Amino acid sequence: MLKVVTSELLPDKLKKLWQSVVEEKLTAEGFQKQSERMLDEYRHVWRRALTLEGHDDLVESLLTELARYVQCESPDEIRRRCQLALSDVKGEWDGTVDRDNRSSVEQFYNESQAMMYELMWWHTLTDDDSPMAYVVALQFAQQHGCRQYLDFGVGVGSGAILFARHGMEVAAADISSPMLEFSEWRLSLRGLQASLIDLKKNGLPEAAFDMVTAMDVFEHLVDPVAVTDEICRALKPGGFLFGRFASEVDEDRPHHIVQDFSPTLDRLKTLGLVEVWKDEWLWGHQVFQKQ
Repeated sequence: MLKVVTSELLPDKLKKLWQSVVEEKLTAEGFQKQSERMLDEYRHVWRRALTLEGHDDLVESLLTELARYVQCESPDEIRRRCQLALSDVKGEWDGTVDRDNRSSVEQFYNESQAMMYELMWWHTLTDDDSPMAYVVALQFAQQHGCRQYLDFGVGVGSGAILFARHGMEVAAADISSPMLEFSEWRLSLRGLQASLIDLKKNGLPEAAFDMVTAMDVFEHLVDPVAVTDEICRALKPGGFLFGRFASEVDEDRPHHIVQDFSPTLDRLKTLGLVEVWKDEWLWGHQVFQKQ
């Protein structure tokens, strides 16, 4: 089992470290060096969890894994598909999806060919470190003794793999059957297990989880307030919801259909979920605890 040292969460460490710069106890160059070292510790946890045995490089490992799944013998072709995936997702969405119609949105995610490539490329950390928020969530869960974990909107399954590698009881929920099948395949490839929940067919079990992540999920939802109710029911009393509730209009990501999260945050409050932590430095995730 992999281990994460329980201490202050990375965003809090970086915020405190920057205060040393403000107080002229540390130079900006010193801050950059120390922050990069801290980030590298989290990158190591992410890479170690996801890189397959026999591989040293995360990018090469994930591309090889994807090539194996789709039965493509050309690594260069898989890399090309991944690098074009964001524009391909936009092409699949534009002119075909009614963003106000849940069935239309669900059909997109259930049929998209490009989303799998886009998410796997994102998880290589090549262009963006924000998937490491999963490592922050894992550390938070460990610090609070969480055992039953749900990745809501599991996508390609990297978060489920990370938590399973660290000994959590994992469930993975999504509206995309292909994503769930891919996630199950990836878990099995590593000898890991998770309960799979196809949200088109089944609801979440009641009071089953002490930790739920919804990583970059709520901006994709036609009715995020209703989903908030569903997640709340699935949490045990005292359980935690770790997610990001922020999004901006992005022409490259028309599938990010929600930008106003005030109704969602209001509903969380009404349901008795209280904010207990917020990332004020890196990626803006929040943690709410069910009272």
